[in-house]
Amino acid sequence: MKKIAVFILLQLCILPSPAQINTDRVIAIGRNALYFEDYILAIQYFNQVIRAKPWLAQPYYYRAVAKLNLDDYSGAEEDCSLALQQNPFMVYAYYVRGIARQTLGKYDQAIEDYKKGLEFRPKDRPMMTNTAIAHIQKKDYEKAKALFNEIIESYPKESNSYLARGALFAETGDTISAMNDYNKAIELDPYYAYAYGNRALLCYQSNKPNEALSDFNEAIRLNPREEGFYINRGLIRYNLNDLRGAMSDYDQVIAMNGKNLIARFNRGLLRYHVGDYNRAIEDFDVVISLEPDNYMAYYNRALLLSETGNYQAAIKDYGVILEQYPNFIPAYYNRSEAKRNINDIAGADKDYWYAMELERTHGQGNERSQTTASAQKQDPDTESAERKNTREESDKNINKFSSLVVYDKEEEQQSKYQSEIRGRVQDRNIRIDLQLQFVLTYYEKINQVNESVHYNKTIEQFNERNALSWKLLITNQEASLNELQIEAHFASINEYSAKIEKDDKNADSYFGRGIDFMLVQDFTEAIKNFDMAIQTDPSYILAYFNRAAVRYKQMVYEQSNSAQDDLADAMSIQFGTNNITGRTPAGATTVNERDARSYTYEMILRDYNTVIQKDPSFTFAYFNRANLLCSQRNYKAAILDYNEAIRRNSEFAEAYFNRGLTRLSQGDAKRGIADLSKAGELGIIDAYNIIKRMTSND
Repeated sequence: MKKIAVFILLQLCILPSPAQINTDRVIAIGRNALYFEDYILAIQYFNQVIRAKPWLAQPYYYRAVAKLNLDDYSGAEEDCSLALQQNPFMVYAYYVRGIARQTLGKYDQAIEDYKKGLEFRPKDRPMMTNTAIAHIQKKDYEKAKALFNEIIESYPKESNSYLARGALFAETGDTISAMNDYNKAIELDPYYAYAYGNRALLCYQSNKPNEALSDFNEAIRLNPREEGFYINRGLIRYNLNDLRGAMSDYDQVIAMNGKNLIARFNRGLLRYHVGDYNRAIEDFDVVISLEPDNYMAYYNRALLLSETGNYQAAIKDYGVILEQYPNFIPAYYNRSEAKRNINDIAGADKDYWYAMELERTHGQGNERSQTTASAQKQDPDTESAERKNTREESDKNINKFSSLVVYDKEEEQQSKYQSEIRGRVQDRNIRIDLQLQFVLTYYEKINQVNESVHYNKTIEQFNERNALSWKLLITNQEASLNELQIEAHFASINEYSAKIEKDDKNADSYFGRGIDFMLVQDFTEAIKNFDMAIQTDPSYILAYFNRAAVRYKQMVYEQSNSAQDDLADAMSIQFGTNNITGRTPAGATTVNERDARSYTYEMILRDYNTVIQKDPSFTFAYFNRANLLCSQRNYKAAILDYNEAIRRNSEFAEAYFNRGLTRLSQGDAKRGIADLSKAGELGIIDAYNIIKRMTSND
């Protein structure tokens, strides 16, 4: 689905009542927020329109898209239904509701939605594919197969269709056909990581661990941020007795997401096996804190606590387990041993004889030797056998406490089809983009890989003055606002307005209010306030910089809206050519649009020039100006600016990355790849994906 791109602006905070709002403008600003992934803020704007004009279909639909991206599938379904009540011809409302229903397991209803959508858009590949996947999820394989055959006949060059049909064949046990389809998908798109991931799973299930390992290696090279690839590769390495490799995979997952329970549990088991007891306990502590009813984690932790001499804590954990599993004999034996070690002889004997009685009545005489902590350490044959054992995450059989966790079959199947029914609805295409421009704000996304902090002396000196309510930072990874932050910034706008009414010569007040408007996606008001800050204080470097950054957002965003295409088209690399593609002012549909965009470009360029003239050490101005020049296809000048940014900051990863892409677009593969390599070294892991693609084309 095309990204939503509109740029009509609004001064929301001064509106007196919902009935008086300009609903077209509020919808537009809500779509702005939706486009920039500010889903909570977008919902608030659409709420205002719905309160004012509940008969409009659009705000319900757009609110549904926002809710879908927040995983509120029931809410998305309800909003799409409300939109369709108002306008039964809104085709994408059927599509979004179908996705929501499919995710909720309402497969028949999802299929009906896709069918209705296909009445308006025959042969729409995503809707056809989702329909086929829903049939698979219903176990109606023949209908799914027929539909996939129709899709492939209509779209023979679309790799995802082969990938999805291959998953169907794998589901039905036809591994030969599945492998053929996966191979075809990779042939059509050798850079799609999930194709390798699916083929790897099939190889693993076909008892070809080395081939599976090779495919997971490739999948990770192409998409190093997918946690599931590392978890699955860790399982394969574990089964190949490569404990160190498995450990490194679980380490990587936890580095990206410390709350990944499967990685935490499995790493805890591996640390147990290699005798790293204290750190194994730490992993099980995290698992239990996140999942308090994970009794297998309690049991493993209890064994480890006994090994480290913390018998009181171990006894407490055994007690938790036995409350849930009162016939679990090994826990009684191990608790007996722990009690004996603290001289609780009576308690130890009571547990021991009770376990003996359970063995006699339940016929489980062999479990004691197999599941005590000492037996786990001392019996290498047992350890070797356990190394082959796995359990699905939903399998709560306490006797499998020492088995590695794998994804459930249901979760595994979802991952096979995730390119169609999961992910951001408004951004289906994957492109290789330039690193985004920098902007002065208060929030940024957390980057688990590259945790460097961008420092600038001018910004630090500004923060030392405490001129604003929040600490200013510079980032190109802006974070969406939560509800409390949204409320705080609307309140801040009002506070600055009161200050300005008392003192209209304070440039900081205009600048602070401009940032607040920027954060709530009201770019027109943001620019007006930056204008006033500069008018009040012509030396206000940060106001020039942010005014340029916001105008740049406007320019690229308006281009995307005019072209009815993704914002990413404005700055995406096109391999096999010497161009970084993108619609420029020259591509506008009318002379007036071309003139307006050229004028905007000149104003942005003038602001960056002013920043550099007033503060040559402000490296981010060189970087942003280079991005601006790239958008105009002035690549030689852009490279000069990236050069200057790197000269002033030799660890400017984003500048290396963008200079690398720009050099590649100019046919300078050697220096382009060298720049990308440096960017990867400094933490931009997407660089390695591009290097792989480029070297594969040689």
